[in-house]
Amino acid sequence: MDLPDFDDEVRPAKRKRRKDPTWARLLVIFGALLMVAGGGGIVAVRLGLATVTANIQTTSLIPKDSVAMAGANIDGAINLLLVGIDTESRAGEGRAGVLADSIVIMHIPKTHDQAYLISIPRDTKVSVPKNQRLGFPGQSVEKVNAVFGIGYRAKNDADEQTKRANGVEMLALTLNKITNGMKFNGAMLVDFDGFKSIIDELGGVDICVDQKAESIHLAKMPDGKIVDVWYDEASGKVRGLPAGAKVVVHEPGCRTFSSQLALDFARIRKSLENGDYDRQRNQQKVIKAMAKKAASKDIIKDLPRINRIVEAAGKAVLLDHGNVPLENFLFTMKDVAANDLVMIKTNAGQFASEDINGVSFQVLTAASLDMLAAARDGHLPEFLQKHPEFMTSE
Repeated sequence: MDLPDFDDEVRPAKRKRRKDPTWARLLVIFGALLMVAGGGGIVAVRLGLATVTANIQTTSLIPKDSVAMAGANIDGAINLLLVGIDTESRAGEGRAGVLADSIVIMHIPKTHDQAYLISIPRDTKVSVPKNQRLGFPGQSVEKVNAVFGIGYRAKNDADEQTKRANGVEMLALTLNKITNGMKFNGAMLVDFDGFKSIIDELGGVDICVDQKAESIHLAKMPDGKIVDVWYDEASGKVRGLPAGAKVVVHEPGCRTFSSQLALDFARIRKSLENGDYDRQRNQQKVIKAMAKKAASKDIIKDLPRINRIVEAAGKAVLLDHGNVPLENFLFTMKDVAANDLVMIKTNAGQFASEDINGVSFQVLTAASLDMLAAARDGHLPEFLQKHPEFMTSE
């Protein structure tokens, strides 16, 4: 379905890049796809570098001596590991604590003017390597969305930030293994709860829905109030519906989404025709909607509002900038803008399943492994020229 664009301006055939040596474009948020719930995006704003760096929380998410961590040289292609976490405890679901379902490899080619987002499906079959530091013996078969939890729970006496870092480390090592040696220049952890405040500061985001999507997390009361519900995997039914309430349904069409509805839209997969692959596409919509809103004239001219957005982003993200000074890291990526985001689908968006002991896994095809190898070796743009089917269409 072709839907209208919210941008009323006529775009030139070739977009000119704005250059200003006294400012850096901040890649503050790495996306809706970065949380279990979905949600997120790269927000490009112009702000003083000192203000930016003061608001970003930094820590070591991947040990500097890890086989998965790259060196200090970012002159060439850059690979970043982006992990979305959900810290909510949902009544009735029998789960609590930190979950990680959205895992993305962000590839920036050596030209440093574009970003490719490679979403790893949550059910991807992986082999988890041994980690002597965390006391983990290794596991031959697991779903990739369970790997973060393995690291998170490895040291139960650790503080919360260390547990999260351990989860990211396990993911980095696992992806290093399945890609036969990909190293990361840095990593980012995005908190779902904190992310809502960013969209609130943006004043909502404009999204075009192209297929009906039924929520399993939100319901609407007769008076219009939105309430939380939960999904019972065993019965395949939504539970916790108050009397008179109906699940939220995102109908086709273009409109402004609140933070609550935008993140719900980005997390839905069960009612979509192509499941997780369509969810990835919807996440891309939220990403670009946020980037576009943050780069709009109303926001970039409003310095107090930009400051609030940056402050909210700083609370939602935790950045590991590897062996590179943060200022260099941000300035190197200053030319990546909203229109430069390209979403990549593993398996070209086609299901490749394998059942093991009654559990269904997604398996990366030989072509997907070749695509990941191209990202590892800095040749992803060339690969995509030959295999455009791996790119998600608008």
